[in-house]
Amino acid sequence: MSVSTIWVLAEEVDGNVSSITLEMLAKARELADTVECVFGGDASGIAATLGAHGATRVHATGDLGDSLQGVPVAAAVAAAVAAGNGPDALFLGTTYDGRDIAGRLSAKIDAPVITNVVDVSERDGKLLGIEPVFGGTLNVGTRFTSDRPQILLIRPKSFAAAEAGGGPAEVVDLAVPDTGATGTAKLLKRHTEEREGPALDDADIVVSGGRGLGEADKYAMIESLAKLLNGAAGASRAIVDAGWVPFSHQVGQTGKVVKPSVYIAAGISGATQHLVGMKGSKNIIAINKDPEAPIFSVADLGVVGDLHKVLPKLIEALESR
Repeated sequence: MSVSTIWVLAEEVDGNVSSITLEMLAKARELADTVECVFGGDASGIAATLGAHGATRVHATGDLGDSLQGVPVAAAVAAAVAAGNGPDALFLGTTYDGRDIAGRLSAKIDAPVITNVVDVSERDGKLLGIEPVFGGTLNVGTRFTSDRPQILLIRPKSFAAAEAGGGPAEVVDLAVPDTGATGTAKLLKRHTEEREGPALDDADIVVSGGRGLGEADKYAMIESLAKLLNGAAGASRAIVDAGWVPFSHQVGQTGKVVKPSVYIAAGISGATQHLVGMKGSKNIIAINKDPEAPIFSVADLGVVGDLHKVLPKLIEALESR
């Protein structure tokens, strides 16, 4: 392999290693001789999970308190690179912290970032990132050419997470240099949205509604069906922009990327922006009264009909079981 060492940014969600972290580790194992992680915090509680997914070592900053991740983690990685102890490449998830760290690190080490990556391969000794453009209608490949560390921002659900059978990763200290005034920003308050059932981007079944619902109150049908199926409720950008549902429900290029076993699209025409976020689903069921709706081009099962008649019947059938 031409890429010797890849570092993967590890992130936590509700005390557990995030799914995007495990997905990136799976891909990194295919490309590099050595796969390690970098973590902003105390990594003792996640070392076993990271090791099981192929990381041999975790470079951890230790407890950062209320500091934002971006400044100290980027500074610490840049210092490691300057000292000759950095990686050949760094994978970061397309998350708030991942994007923040990637941007800051890029400026510090004068290295480019390939963003919105859905696949990675090796070509001529360098990594090649595959990125969808023009709303996901075309993929382009971008290859690094410099000798600086290669930084890639990976889109969630691009790879399948898989355990490698390793023991707990070794945790080593990653020193954080003085960050000056930029390091004084503090996290004052954290808001967690209340929900029932699985998270949208991790759910095995997703039911999404679109403009075809007609009005905001009808979204209750989407939530009811999702709950009956033990799934998560999603939405198209159109009804998010209309204020019917929160942004956290949006599926699409500028929302969540989902890859469930079953995706039900009700009243969604199938704009390219939406298809980018869900076309990787294993089974797609579309319900739309317009037989020419683009959503049917990716659907495994299409129901041409009025969702206001179809969904209540489906909900009734499930409730009677």
